[in-house]
This record gives sequence, C-alpha cells and structure tokens, in this order.
Amino acid sequence: MAFNRTTNDIEFDFDGKNLTKGETDGSSYPNGGLRATHTAGGYLAIDTSSPIFLRGDTIFIPSAFVSYYGAALDEKTPLLRSNAALSKHGKRLLAHLGLDIGDQEVISNIGLEQEFFLVPRDQYYRRPDLQMAGRTIIGKDAPRGQEMCDHYMAPPSLSSPALACMQEIQDECWRLGIPLKTRHREVAPNQYEFAPLFGLNTIQVDQNLMVMQIIEEVAVRHGLAALMQEKPFNDVNGSGKHNNWSIGTEDGIMLLHPAKVNKATGNDTAFAVIMSAIIAAVNEHGDLMRMAIASPGNDFRLGACEAPPAIVSTYLGEDITFYLSHFKDGKGEGEYIPKLKTLDLGTHEVLPFEVPAEDRNRTSPFPYGGARFEFRAVGSSQNVSMVNTVLNTIVAEKFAEFSDRVDAGEDIHDIARETLNEHWKVVFNGNNYDEEMQQELTDRGLWRIDSGVEAIATLTAEKNTALFQKMKVLTKEECESRQHILHDHYWGTVDIEAKCLVDMLNQHIIPSVKAAGVGPLSDLEAAVGTLKTAIAEIHAAEDSYKAAQLARVLRLETMIDIRAVCDAAEEVVPANLWTLATYKELMFLDQHTASTPETEPFFDE
Repeated sequence: MAFNRTTNDIEFDFDGKNLTKGETDGSSYPNGGLRATHTAGGYLAIDTSSPIFLRGDTIFIPSAFVSYYGAALDEKTPLLRSNAALSKHGKRLLAHLGLDIGDQEVISNIGLEQEFFLVPRDQYYRRPDLQMAGRTIIGKDAPRGQEMCDHYMAPPSLSSPALACMQEIQDECWRLGIPLKTRHREVAPNQYEFAPLFGLNTIQVDQNLMVMQIIEEVAVRHGLAALMQEKPFNDVNGSGKHNNWSIGTEDGIMLLHPAKVNKATGNDTAFAVIMSAIIAAVNEHGDLMRMAIASPGNDFRLGACEAPPAIVSTYLGEDITFYLSHFKDGKGEGEYIPKLKTLDLGTHEVLPFEVPAEDRNRTSPFPYGGARFEFRAVGSSQNVSMVNTVLNTIVAEKFAEFSDRVDAGEDIHDIARETLNEHWKVVFNGNNYDEEMQQELTDRGLWRIDSGVEAIATLTAEKNTALFQKMKVLTKEECESRQHILHDHYWGTVDIEAKCLVDMLNQHIIPSVKAAGVGPLSDLEAAVGTLKTAIAEIHAAEDSYKAAQLARVLRLETMIDIRAVCDAAEEVVPANLWTLATYKELMFLDQHTASTPETEPFFDE
C-alpha cells in the first residue's frame, strides 16, 4: 500500500510474490541455539501441500520457517522432509511388492481426536493456576467425579452453554473448510471431544492448530474457558489427541488395508511385509515415539487409566497376530482375510449384525485399528508435527532397509520373516494397565522411559541423530536444538506453576487459613520457602537438561506433597472464607449454569 502524493489517493500494489516468501526476526522464537540476535534472519516459504485460507481480514498462509542457512526453526519443515522420505522409500518397497505407482507419491493421512475441558469463565478467573499454567496445581476433589460413568457420550445438556459453544465452534471451523464431523462428551465432567475427517498430515496439523484456537476463542463468547492442557484436574481423566496414522497412495490405495494393498500389488503377502516393517520400526525406535509425546502435561496422564503407560508396544489383535505368527514361522503364505463376527441379541426388533473379529484395546499405545494405527498417547495440547515426523521417519527407514536388501538379492518374504522373528516381542495384545503385564513388557526389553525429561534426552542419542540424518529429516544440530527447546519448555512450564503456587499460598490459602483459625498454617508457610529455594536451584542449573531434571522432581514430588497440605486446608476452611474456585464450582456445568439468551443452541440461518 502506498500514498500517491500527486492525486492524494491510496494505491494498492499487492504482489503475488508476497504470498510465497517472507522474512521475519528468527531470534525471537524458540531456536535452541540455531539463531542469535546478531544472526537473526528467519525466512518463510509457502507450503503448497496445505491450503491458504481467509479468516476475518487475515490471510493465513501455511509456511515453512527456516534460518538464513536453511536450518528448520519450525515443526513443519521436518514433517515435510519426513513425508518425502516416506514417499521415496514407500514407492521402492511397493515396486518390490509388485506395484509401480509412477509419479504418484506415498502419503501419510492422519485423523486427530481433540479432547478438552470447558469450565465457567467466572470461576476460571478465580484460579490463577488455570489462567497462568492451564491446570489446577491444588484443589480438593469434589464429592463427585467420574465414578458414575454418566458423562461419557451423554447428549450435551441444553441447561448449560456447552452445546451452543460446540455448535458455534463447528460452524466457525466449517467456514474455514474444517469439517468437525464428531462431537461428544468425554469421560470426565466438563470434558468434550471433536474429531474431523482424516486427511493429509500437513493439512490436518495446520487445521488442528486452528481448531484449538477457535475452541478457546468461541468459549469466551459463551461465558466459558477452554482448557487444552493434558491434566487440568486431579483424579479424573486428562485429555489426549489420538493420532490415527495411515499410509497410502495418492489415488487411494491404503497400504494398511490388507485386501486393498494385496489386490493392488497382486501379492498376497504385501500386507504382511508392510506390517513387519512397521513392527520393527516400533520396536527399534520406541524411544523416539516416547520422545514425541513427552510434554509436561503428559507426565501426569500416561498410564493413569486414561492413556497407555510409557512402555511402547503395539496391539494387533488375535486375528492378525495369528496370521503373522504363522507367516513368520513359515507355516503359510496365504492372504490375510479379516474375519467377521455376528452378534445375535436374541430379539426380533434388533436383527443380527456383524462386528470386526477384534475388540478395541484402549490400553495400547499404538494399536492397529483396521487400515490405520492409533497413537493413543499423544497429549491434547501438542502440535503433532513431531509425532508424525517420527512415525514417518522410522517407517521410511525400514522400508528403505527392506528395499536395499531386495536390491542386494535377498527374497522379500525371507526379510519379512526374519524381521518379525527379531522384533516379535513388541507385539502385545493384553492389558497395558495391569502392573504385572507392565513388568512383563519391561522384562521383554521394550522401550520404557517413565520420565518425560529423560525421553526428550533420547532425541540426541547417536542412533537417533544417525536415523534422522540418513533419512534427511533433521541434522544433528537440528536435533540438539529441539532437545534444548523441549527441555526449556518443560522447566519453564514448571517454573510458572511453582510461582503460581507461591502466589496462591501467599495471597489466598494462608490468608484463608488465618481468617478461619483452622488448618495447617505452619506447613503452608514453610512450603513457600521450599518452593522459592527449588525455583532458585532450577534457575541456577548449568543447562536446560539439568534444569528440566530438577523441575521434574519439584513438580512430581515436592509440589505434590505441598498440594496435599493445601487440599487439607481447603477441607477445613469454611466455604465463605476460601477465595479460590473449587472443583465443585469448576467441573459441573450441568449443575452450576443455566441457559441465557446468549447461550441458546446455535443454529446458522
């Protein structure tokens, strides 16, 4: 835009090249040492795989963000590189299986199930921890939680603003070309979920980031606050973002659909070969899968009867397990044909109907679900680019390994059988929540990294940097920078939480206890000093890794002990003297709110 001094008119000179490239200050973003203020250039280039869209007066252009020297400063660039690796080596493997797809690409499709909480906004303003940290750091359990199992899948109540809020979210997203086809309540009180149609991973990641923003914005208009954090409340389920991952060709041949891939390749064992490569990838690189879901919120969620434990295995179901077991042992090479089971309820009104031969295993971190794998342990607040970068890269490496060996003269069936026998231990169809089974899996030698901080540290393990460099996804320096950023994010999150707790103790909890004349006053006063000392130790740490290690101890040990003291105080202080919003006031929209003209069910005319 320019001002014509001769005619006094405003002139618009928008050039299309402004849509394809941009430049900004790269040093002000998390960069893990890749940039500095004196070398600050950051360059944006359009990602042509993800559509441009308009919202309000703003054009949103999905872009890669790199340094002057081409180092990835973003989440998107490694994902795009991993897509290229998966396509290159997926095409090679398909050719060896009998299918030449020519100029087509092998692509990765994902579907993301977004969980979140909605709470009354007036009560949200009475919780400094929710406002600053996204979760309740203290809070006595309400008399009721999720033990009645009456919230999951129940129809949203017209007596609360939640339904109208969710309808408006769907409408806003639809206007941007994002079809949220599923909405429902989740297990915990005030917990909900949206799920879109699946699609290309770059598009789905970009759209999911916008969905999270829209959820937060629309919630405000309905007197609500949206909580995207993985574990905002104690002793009820937290929130995840199940990442349903599949691979296929551009013209729709699904490589994880046994009938379709076998038919397309003319090879009855194509599905078995592909599955053997994926099983090997999960077994070899379970540490990277664990790293990809390591976040501060997930430390409270993994293994808590709402998400799988931090032991990486895969569920196939007895039907596929039986087939692949016979295949690996040389007992048969026929095609895998999924079985069906008929349920007869013994009534005239409901006719017999068919269901899959396999049940659903919600305890597995990476179950096969028919034409896809579901990475169930992903956290609700995450950008899932790294999750899918890892899945693409580890599978691409195995596809490349298989293809290299075939090129060298080996038989592909022999390769697949050998691979399955070597990595079979990672297949587990049992109950991952059972502690005896967890010990069995640990004894098998599966990847088990309970600490998110230590999981992040595996990103720079020699085998992992070698993998990313071999697949041309991340350089060693880019791996190091990401590890640094993730550790900074971890300890930074805990730093905020601990400072919030200090303020809440000094400004709310201790004054309430003093006013009531009851409660563990001396323990609460001592807790302030304990927290300040721990915060100072974190800030004095020699590097981000050490700071994150100290922060984890503070968060999962010290702060949990202090929480118990705070909750004991809440239990005895009279309600009229307790100044923080309670779980009872935060978690039960159906019982604490009523519809107003602004929150009637939303219908677009």
